[in-house]
Amino acid sequence: MVALSNTDLKGGENIESVMAAIGARARAAAGQMALASTEAKNKALVAAAAAIRRESDAILVANRRDIDSVKGKLSESMIDRLALDAKRVEGIAKGLEEVAALPDPVGTSLARWTRPNGLDIERVRVPLGVIGVIYESRPNVTADAGALCLKAGNAAILRGGSESTHSSRAIHACLVEGTKAAGLPADAIQIVPTTDREAVGAMLRMAGVIDVIVPRGGRSLVERVMNEARMPVFAHLEGLCHVYVDRDADLETARKIVLNAKMRRVSVCGAAETLLIDRAIADKALKPILADLIDAGCEVRGDAAVLAADARAVAATESDWTTEYLEPIISARVVDGVAGAIAHINHHGSHHTDSILTENEATAERFLNEIDSGIVLVNASTQFADGGEFGMGAEIGISTGKMHARGPVGVEQLTSYKYKVRGRGQVRP
Repeated sequence: MVALSNTDLKGGENIESVMAAIGARARAAAGQMALASTEAKNKALVAAAAAIRRESDAILVANRRDIDSVKGKLSESMIDRLALDAKRVEGIAKGLEEVAALPDPVGTSLARWTRPNGLDIERVRVPLGVIGVIYESRPNVTADAGALCLKAGNAAILRGGSESTHSSRAIHACLVEGTKAAGLPADAIQIVPTTDREAVGAMLRMAGVIDVIVPRGGRSLVERVMNEARMPVFAHLEGLCHVYVDRDADLETARKIVLNAKMRRVSVCGAAETLLIDRAIADKALKPILADLIDAGCEVRGDAAVLAADARAVAATESDWTTEYLEPIISARVVDGVAGAIAHINHHGSHHTDSILTENEATAERFLNEIDSGIVLVNASTQFADGGEFGMGAEIGISTGKMHARGPVGVEQLTSYKYKVRGRGQVRP
């Protein structure tokens, strides 16, 4: 059985000194990882996947400890985010193998040209360096973040939530086993060895050590990181996702997609939180769509038209249009066509993921062009907002910002680039 990392500081240690030591080791590892071969990185990921499978029972025992410690303190949907079973553990292992199978972005030539003076200029992908990841609840993020950072030639410092500490440590031990098997530095993927919240503050002050911080969690965590970080942030704000049912939608298709978008897994960031229906089809579409949701156990908070269509709905307040529930609750309203839907989403949304259901290509294109979100879908569930579903192997988060990375953050988004300029003795006149 793999050994788990310590979660308590040793006598005489303080958080600042512990984090400084982790940072120093990460910087040294980042230098080695930037030069690591594709073969070595892939070997590490495949070996880590094998360790995950071999240690599946131990991971599930650790996960049960986490769940037992939060029962009665977290909602059922949040416990679902935390919970692992044999299928989910196998999914973690497969995710590592899928990342291994991705093309290596490091060293890829993005562009190359020759200037009139003979200078040969090439733009090439390079690792970002040291990436800090601060996340809550979901222990699979330990594997996803570690794997993506490694494949992109970076070192990672992971700080998981206290509620998932045993699960995350068990998974992290398997990642370390993989790096060792491939001859890569064990410090390429480190996990913060304490649940003390001050460790987060220490990470956010490590400018010059951590090159990028990625927060993945609720609004309070993301806002703290954005306010306190002294380095760039890949912001993963709320998943305030919308589904708009247009007048030209196929009703049966719309019913299927809306139900899936909300109820497949209510605790994921791609779950729909607001339903918008074109006024032109409200008479025929509202009743069956609302009935599907309510019969499935979803509370609907709606406007006057929604309340009139189903007496089981409750009145929405203004705050409902800006709430990420992560629960079986959805806000719903009638809007005046695609223009009304676009106006509502761009005003109230979090720029995460939004979907239009329509058979009208011109309307679909307008929605795609005018919705200001990282992911915009046509006739598909918002629950596809996932790096794995995009063929990226996994994701480190869904970036709702616009700088450097937007949407699912995968291996390519965890690189930057530099210019290689080759001359033959040129001097500038």
